[in-house]
Amino acid sequence: LDLFQITNFCHKAGIQVVFATETGKVPSADILLTRDEGVLFGKLGADPGPKADYFEMEKSEAFQNPITWSSIVASDYNGMLLAGGHAPGMKQYLDSSVLQQKVSEFWALDRPVGAICHGVLLLSRCKANGTSESVLKGKKTTTLPKYMENMAYYLTFWKLGKYYRTYDMHCETEVTLNLASPKDFECGPTNMGNRATLWDDSVAFVVQDGKYISGRWPGDAYLFGKKFMQLVTNTPEPSSPPSSISTSSSTSTS
Repeated sequence: LDLFQITNFCHKAGIQVVFATETGKVPSADILLTRDEGVLFGKLGADPGPKADYFEMEKSEAFQNPITWSSIVASDYNGMLLAGGHAPGMKQYLDSSVLQQKVSEFWALDRPVGAICHGVLLLSRCKANGTSESVLKGKKTTTLPKYMENMAYYLTFWKLGKYYRTYDMHCETEVTLNLASPKDFECGPTNMGNRATLWDDSVAFVVQDGKYISGRWPGDAYLFGKKFMQLVTNTPEPSSPPSSISTSSSTSTS
């Protein structure tokens, strides 16, 4: 639900938000994360705040009228936000060559880009200026750490299978392979499930490198949203539309 924490934060600040999905279908959050009983035994689901953000944003006109990935015009936007998510259903988003091309086009404009959790994996797969190198080569970044991915998987695999393992390769491993140096990946302080809130983000961790900001998991989303909003509002407005961000997601996001 990191997408909706961040976009609702921006929406309330007066920033125009444009959602994008593969076919223009209205997205929906993972039911396991939004239901009261949580993912398993009342645990691992979203906290009340992020769930409220989702249900509020779900009613908005922007949410109900997403554009398609193929129709994204990079120069129309001040910033681009790449949401996270897990489970095999996210592969349509993470594997899309169409979306990767659109993200590469936006990256080349040197405007704010935010990516959190598996959204960093998508960004790491995007190529710079028609080359074979990742746009993240030479950048500092974080993403979902291997220990977090393993912890969620080992707690639930007996019941949910690979729900918490989107690919056999860990998110951290693939992202790091696309960087200039393994030292450019920043794991942040060990966090065993403590989530930041709107009022206290002391446990959150994000990495900012120029106009690029990255986060690890939904527990970092409130701090991530504040930092991303600052980047967007400090950027000169494009001719159309004003003060806007494009957010890309699968039809099911977390």
